[in-house]
Amino acid sequence: MKFIIKHEVKGRIRLHLAQPRMSFAEADTLLYYLEHLNQVKEAKVYERTADAAVVYTGSREELLAALRRFRYENVQVPEGFLENSGRELNVQYKEKLIWKVLFRMGRKLFLPLPLRTAYTWFQAARYFWKGLGVLAKGKLEVEVLDATAIAVSVLRADYNTADSVMFLLGIGELLEQWTHKKSVGDLARSMSLNVSRVWMKTGNQEVLTEASVIRPGDEVVVHMGNVIPFDGTVSDGEGMVNQASLTGESQPVRKETGKYVYAGTVLEEGELTVQVKEVSGSTRFEKIVHMIEESEKLKSGTESRALNLADRLVPYTLGGTVLTWLVTQNVTRALAVLMVDFSCALKLALPIAVLSAIREAGGRRITVKGGKYLEEVAEASTVVFDKTGTLTKARPVVKRTVAFCEKDEDELLRIAACLEEHFPHSMAKAVVTAAKEKGLDHEEMHSRVEYIVAHGISSSIEDKKVIIGSWHFVFEDEGCVVPDGYQEKFDSLPTEYSHLYMAVDGSLAAVICIEDPLREEAFQIVEELKSCGFERVVMMTGDSEKTAAAIAEKVGVDEYYSEVLPEDKAAYIEKQKAMGRTVIMVGDGINDSPALSAASAGIAISDGAEIAREIADITIAADDLREIVTLKRLSTLLMKRIKRDYRMIVGVNAGLIALGVAGLIQPTTSAMLHNTSTLLISLENMKNLLEE
Repeated sequence: MKFIIKHEVKGRIRLHLAQPRMSFAEADTLLYYLEHLNQVKEAKVYERTADAAVVYTGSREELLAALRRFRYENVQVPEGFLENSGRELNVQYKEKLIWKVLFRMGRKLFLPLPLRTAYTWFQAARYFWKGLGVLAKGKLEVEVLDATAIAVSVLRADYNTADSVMFLLGIGELLEQWTHKKSVGDLARSMSLNVSRVWMKTGNQEVLTEASVIRPGDEVVVHMGNVIPFDGTVSDGEGMVNQASLTGESQPVRKETGKYVYAGTVLEEGELTVQVKEVSGSTRFEKIVHMIEESEKLKSGTESRALNLADRLVPYTLGGTVLTWLVTQNVTRALAVLMVDFSCALKLALPIAVLSAIREAGGRRITVKGGKYLEEVAEASTVVFDKTGTLTKARPVVKRTVAFCEKDEDELLRIAACLEEHFPHSMAKAVVTAAKEKGLDHEEMHSRVEYIVAHGISSSIEDKKVIIGSWHFVFEDEGCVVPDGYQEKFDSLPTEYSHLYMAVDGSLAAVICIEDPLREEAFQIVEELKSCGFERVVMMTGDSEKTAAAIAEKVGVDEYYSEVLPEDKAAYIEKQKAMGRTVIMVGDGINDSPALSAASAGIAISDGAEIAREIADITIAADDLREIVTLKRLSTLLMKRIKRDYRMIVGVNAGLIALGVAGLIQPTTSAMLHNTSTLLISLENMKNLLEE
């Protein structure tokens, strides 16, 4: 790519590409490329001027070299990214706002009075129709107030007031549509599927294959806890599928041979072989958008109460208008009341505040599936952490493989990796990575693999039962034993590591020692969470009492629980909620799913199990737990903003009504101040909460 450097300071550079203007697709392709360079912290691309601004760390020359290598045709952009980026939407709404303002100015400057009057009547008819539609349903809502105010102004031949009211209402509608569509689009993109590799069935084998090569008619195997990558029909197996991301259904749905499954849904239980029908995700984004728009999740409880109040206030505003006219016999003063209604401001400003907060969270790599979850986080007093992959680093590593049979340690690791690669857990990933680093390639030599949540894996190789998992699973549930002559070796296993046990035909074959170090920021995060409003920080883990106690002391949690099962975590959360506490759960694994579902708001780590991300209400990036603190701050500030808006709307509009009834301001001024204040509050609500 050819470019020139327009401006540069240390760590930031602005470039101009050697092309007159970029298409939306080209701009998004370049942005995707820049954001996925290791040294780039932040990037913006401006399609009108063909410029790019890049904030980076590290070597300037490496960045410039990467930019020189850039070619649009060489960048593999994820499916649906270009079509649904939101860039074109932003341009469309900016142009709509500009043209609306210019058209109004042009009408006033160049259109003769009779034509302006006719245009005002024409525009007013749209509001009359809306108001009559609401009345026909037996309701009194804000549309009735708008229609009445405009009708009274037009009938009094006060066309300036009517035109001003409609102009400000139109601007408000555009801003609300823009913010709503952008926020919903951002949320839908974050919830969209991004699967790179799948298990393709070829004969009796499962082969890990790039998703891009799958075609209609191919068969893919979906294991428990994984996302279903394509639309298709179940050709073998049965399972329970969570379809909440597309249909909003709260309960998983049973799928068996012949049933249709949808891409982006998650297999909670069982195993399915799916014959692919559609590989394109063109309608998937639209399905998610529809689900979000139909869901009440976008509304926080505070917002919902305010919006319900807005509808209830409409009859009082109409009643106040009639009462003012009866008392004063002055149409002008009565109209001043009608021009000011609380519901308009409440219904416009508050949803924009919530949607803007969701958008801001997305910009900080926090996916929030609805405004009500921000409210839950703001009110939460208890936060529960799973240990593995949450308080500890998401990248545990295998330090040793200890053999308890005659087989070679590398051979035992190879067998373990063959089983573990089917399941999305940080410990499983560590085993698979260790085998890969040693070059221990393997074929699928086992039969069907069964995953037992929070315990381990069971399969068979050469007609021998092979299990791998926790001490509790291997020795207590399965009754396995340590082979004769190996007890001393078993007793001397290093205690500083977590242990993964593998047994063959009831006899321990290997122990894989895994180092799972704490995150460097864990202690500081716990302190910060306490300082920003959490009264109780709890750690729950399946590890032994000794390991759990040591980690709890290092991290500084208020309570910890060891050797817990998934149902124990969920039961604890339910108990806390029954005591009136709002509880947040943070986890990353399949075994955290019940607790994530039970919590007031469940927070999943982005590179954890797909089912955890599906069930969770919020997802944060995996590299820094500080995003939980950021989320808490953002949520608290949003609730403060909503309450401040409520007080401001009530105060300003009550003052305007009082001034109008007293005859101190005209209806035109009253309408202008009311709509201007609503617009200013809405614009203020579009600003980021965390910029200060």
